[in-house]
Amino acid sequence: MRFRPSLLFVPLVLFSFPLLAQAEPRTCLIVGVTDGDTLTARCGHIGSYEQVKVRIAAIDAPEKKQPYGQRSRQALSRLCYAEKAVITERDTDRYGRTVADVSCHGEDAGSRMVSGGWAWVYDYHKIATKRGGGLFRLQDSARAQRLGLWADAEPVPPWDWRKSQRESHWSDHLF
Repeated sequence: MRFRPSLLFVPLVLFSFPLLAQAEPRTCLIVGVTDGDTLTARCGHIGSYEQVKVRIAAIDAPEKKQPYGQRSRQALSRLCYAEKAVITERDTDRYGRTVADVSCHGEDAGSRMVSGGWAWVYDYHKIATKRGGGLFRLQDSARAQRLGLWADAEPVPPWDWRKSQRESHWSDHLF
């Protein structure tokens, strides 16, 4: 017996793979900067605004309490705060934030943060790899020039820092 996809099957397959179709870009006003990789955007029109928490795709910046965290946040603020940004949604993370490519002043915010040494490449879902590795080259260049967080002899990636914070928190509660 040969399998024949029905007309009902095709929409089901397309619905199951939302990353196959990239969302249409939206132009939004950046109204907040949480840290070096997370923004709050106001999208829509007067009377029907929607506030959206946006995590910049393919990067991870130092946490606020981590070394270089405040400077990373300031770098993203200088680029995007109170500016119109083009936001192209790629995914939603486990915290409900929109994971997106963000462009401010016509410049890719993720690339700018990595090239300035204010964020690491975070290859979640292989987004950076699928883009051809340009972010990795920017990171290597920033590291070679000792820009931003790369001025530190041994900068701690935020994912390792968060893990150590969780472990420290749990060990504090064991006794």
